[in-house]
Amino acid sequence: MGEERAHYWQHPAMPGVDLLRAHYVHHTFGKHTHDGYVLAAITDGVEAFHYRGGLEVAPAGSVALVEPDRVHTGHAGVPGGWSYQVLYPSVDHIAAVAAELGVLPGSPGFGSAVVDDDELVRLVLQTHQAAEQNQGLAAGTFLRLALARALRLHSSQRLTRTAPRAGRDAARAARDLLAARLDEPPGLEELAATVGAGPFPLLRAFRDAYGLPPHAWLTQYRVRTARTLLDAGVTPADAAVAVGFVDQAHLTRHFRRIVGVPPGAYRRARKNVQDSGGPTPAA
Repeated sequence: MGEERAHYWQHPAMPGVDLLRAHYVHHTFGKHTHDGYVLAAITDGVEAFHYRGGLEVAPAGSVALVEPDRVHTGHAGVPGGWSYQVLYPSVDHIAAVAAELGVLPGSPGFGSAVVDDDELVRLVLQTHQAAEQNQGLAAGTFLRLALARALRLHSSQRLTRTAPRAGRDAARAARDLLAARLDEPPGLEELAATVGAGPFPLLRAFRDAYGLPPHAWLTQYRVRTARTLLDAGVTPADAAVAVGFVDQAHLTRHFRRIVGVPPGAYRRARKNVQDSGGPTPAA
């Protein structure tokens, strides 16, 4: 599993949340606490930790859930150590998500310290991946979905009241804002605040209205806009920058997934059709 490594950081689109990607073999965490929550998706090996009076074992494919101010340790559960990707949301962040879900005020707890939840693992990993690719809107969305799932399925507190909702007007305003800021879109928190909705209610309203969460709609719209630019003779590299992709490689990946061919091939075919006076190729 290789030598030990760790990367601890924050992304500006996710205020109040720290991230850690690490692989440990010999490292041992002594007794300590966190002032926020811990959601640790184990991707390889086994982590063991003392928590709430017992020894917890978190194998690959599980998520370790630790509450604020709870004393715990951490060490390898197998000789090869463990790898994980961790989210450290603040108490305020969890409280905000809990309120959006309809949980009464207070600090939610988790019934189990280790849960077997493939979807939660996937959401934690997607949060990391999006943040590492500097896709702030996607990172904030996956984070919100991960925290909501953890609270819905694994919290020791039940949903006790109707969750707030956002309307179609908020979804439309969010869509228009994303279209206007194609090359520098807001994160989920900013987007929701701008249209006067909570982040999670906005996610639900946006999906109800347009069939996709905001970050996925943004990708579709970027590809559509890039296609228009390619039709006008803009190079794929310039089109990628114009619509807000990090580079041409990111445009190529999404363009091929949605249109079916790479942007360079599409542009050449479009130019050939224009030169011959034929019709525009179908999507």
